[in-house]
Amino acid sequence: MAQAAVTPNQMVLPRVNPLLPAFTLWWREIVRFYRQPARVVGVVISPLLFWLVIGAGFGTSLQSQATGQGNYLNYFFPGALIMIVLFTSIFTMMSVIEDRNKGFLLSVMVAPVHRSGIVLGKVLGGTTLSAIQGLLFLVFAPLIGIHIGLAQFLDVLLIVFLVAFSLTALGFAIAWKMESTQGFHAIINLFLIPLWLLSGALFPIAGASGWIKWLMQINPLTYGLDALQLVLFPETHPATILSLWPSVAVLAAFTAVVFLAGFMVANRRTTLPAA
Repeated sequence: MAQAAVTPNQMVLPRVNPLLPAFTLWWREIVRFYRQPARVVGVVISPLLFWLVIGAGFGTSLQSQATGQGNYLNYFFPGALIMIVLFTSIFTMMSVIEDRNKGFLLSVMVAPVHRSGIVLGKVLGGTTLSAIQGLLFLVFAPLIGIHIGLAQFLDVLLIVFLVAFSLTALGFAIAWKMESTQGFHAIINLFLIPLWLLSGALFPIAGASGWIKWLMQINPLTYGLDALQLVLFPETHPATILSLWPSVAVLAAFTAVVFLAGFMVANRRTTLPAA
């Protein structure tokens, strides 16, 4: 007796361990980024120029009483580090749009792979690149008198990783629904750059006006910057909203929320926007 033909809708494909596609996508992001030397140079040099030009240009505009660091180059150093992480996260997550336009993302979506592996791989790839380049910026720390010990470096590593992971996950959630890189840039200019500007990177929260101070207090990136200042300048007791570990806790909570948001956006059973 002949068996009934099995239709494609009735076929059940075995699920692959999500860690395998996550590792594959992570490694692909690493290789692709470092095959483009101009991106590497641009991401590091641009914030370095910002740090030097803005820091030297403001000079004594912000006195030690306002910043708590003695000079503006010291105060702006954590903000420049966060800028490197932000720029790298943005440029890396543009690959989501490029992968869709080239058909790669569609081929990944139809594979018997849980979407958590896709999200984790893309986000971890961007996080790794962002964190590495942010940490490389620490080589300039001795120029302004910052000498980092092992315990201090581990604290910085944790904070930079959380900042990188949160910004990359946020960029992923935004890029997933974008149809063009132009639209992605518009969202960046409208949302992500102000997120950095209102983190206390350019001016301390103590001197901000009432409504700006309120925006800075609800900005989760503010707590990442506060944590960096507390670790890099422990002897000056910088004016921050919270102490070190409560600031890290707020940053960790934000990281979990945006990663969950990215997973939920990717897990919606809808078709991808057409290229």
